[in-house]
Amino acid sequence: MGLIGLAVASPLAAKTHDLPATPQTVAWGHYDATSKPVLTIESGDTVVVHTLLTNSPAGLEKAGVAPADVEPALRAVYAGVPASERGPGGHVLTGPIAITGAEPGDTLEIRILKIDLAIPYAYNAFRYGAGFLTDDFPYARMKIVPLDKKAMLGRFAPGVDVPLRPFFGSMGVAPPPSFGRYDSAPPTINGGNMDDKALVAGTTLFLPVHASGALFQVGDGHAAQGNGEVDITALETSLTGTLQFILHKGEKAPYPRAETPTHYIAMGFDDDLSNATRKALRNMIDFLVAAKGMTRDDAYMLISVAGDVEVTELVDRNKGVHVMLPKAVFTKR
Repeated sequence: MGLIGLAVASPLAAKTHDLPATPQTVAWGHYDATSKPVLTIESGDTVVVHTLLTNSPAGLEKAGVAPADVEPALRAVYAGVPASERGPGGHVLTGPIAITGAEPGDTLEIRILKIDLAIPYAYNAFRYGAGFLTDDFPYARMKIVPLDKKAMLGRFAPGVDVPLRPFFGSMGVAPPPSFGRYDSAPPTINGGNMDDKALVAGTTLFLPVHASGALFQVGDGHAAQGNGEVDITALETSLTGTLQFILHKGEKAPYPRAETPTHYIAMGFDDDLSNATRKALRNMIDFLVAAKGMTRDDAYMLISVAGDVEVTELVDRNKGVHVMLPKAVFTKR
């Protein structure tokens, strides 16, 4: 059993769509229930989504990227998206994608089928005023890291190689209309900038629907990241994702959750790390009661003896915590 036990709305013939990142197909720095979809699909459809890293052509060139190596799509977006359509956050997100029939009270399942590196480099950067140790580093620095796609390693420094596990830092649906234009930086009930490194190919994400069409957006590509993302960036890069969307009608997931081939994942987001942890634990307890038929007492105990509480990220105003519970503890499927 997955994270929700709902009937899947299946189309007669699923399609595959290609969604490039252009000035007309990105949402710059926000999630918004009033945004117009750039693509409308049916439940069961797959979308190959092209995304752009969160930096400017000028910023990349200043850090040492050759002008010819800056993506033309990034230049086009920076030149073509008006200032009035930017912010309040800084992420360039592809979408929104509307799913026909999605309404508040439903759940959107996103199957992450494949994630490909789109460019041969990434960057990591910090600046004063951001990051967990900002007072220790009262200046800015940016580092370009070559990506070895064949070896799947980031060549961080001579003798220092980082294994690559690409994932999207931000995957979310529109928040409730009352949120207005919501900043893309702090994750919340719509998912968004979760920066959860477990959301790699093979993982499935479940998001509660808050607005008609769900209005899914994705971006903030990471070639690799450590839990915490302590300096405020990962190995930031452009990615191409192959995502399948399944709409579950009639029952709303109470909070963002995910499932890997080996683990169930429950998430919690709050500006207070302790509160984020409480939300993640309650999220997992609710799942175990609903999906596994456990009592709340036993669910709480099982997490303590078999679950892992991990800090997802510390730097996006709302901190992220996730609880990972191995599927192997359930011997009767």
